[in-house]
Amino acid sequence: MPTISLPSRCDRAAAEALLPEMIAALGSGALHIDARECTQIGEVMLQILVSARRTGEAVIDASPFLRDTALQLGLEAELFDVDPLLETGSSAAANGKGAHA
Repeated sequence: MPTISLPSRCDRAAAEALLPEMIAALGSGALHIDARECTQIGEVMLQILVSARRTGEAVIDASPFLRDTALQLGLEAELFDVDPLLETGSSAAANGKGAHA
């Protein structure tokens, strides 16, 4: 499985530079995206990551910043393998509807 490493600043310029490499890698099968260094991300890179997940077998190894950003934007399920049962439990607890309410 090929790996593409994202820079700490994932702005439009980074997205444009990495797009051809991602397209080529996705054409050959599963892709590992190393985003552990990501501390800034723009809309274009988010769109590319969502597209990579939808069109191929892309696995994203995310930084805490990227995970938090995805959660805030409602993209966590789009970008990461999320257990729906854990998400339901988290949402219920956050809304005060957990077992202790």
